[in-house]
Amino acid sequence: MEVDINIKIKDRAGIIHEVVAPTDMAMNLMEVVKSYELAPEGTIGICGGMAMCASCQCYVVSNHELPEKTDDEDAMLAEAFDVQENSRLGCQIQMTPECEGLEVELAPES
Repeated sequence: MEVDINIKIKDRAGIIHEVVAPTDMAMNLMEVVKSYELAPEGTIGICGGMAMCASCQCYVVSNHELPEKTDDEDAMLAEAFDVQENSRLGCQIQMTPECEGLEVELAPES
């Protein structure tokens, strides 16, 4: 069954975008940002979503219960810039029905 969710993404210029994301295409947040062109080409998802570059780092603003960080995500965030307590890698946040209403802010480009 197709389920689209509504999420809010604040881009690096501070503009809030309300977007619709499919949950039936195995997309992650980084891919949603790229598909809506909310970050300049080549500035997000540089590693292709392998949790190896932190270019898709974002801050989770809403109080969603997301899956725990993997060891790879934790290690990458340990090396990233501008990391906050609510930092996550967008490539590690799968679009699921539970993400309805998710609000995130893209971290500054490092």
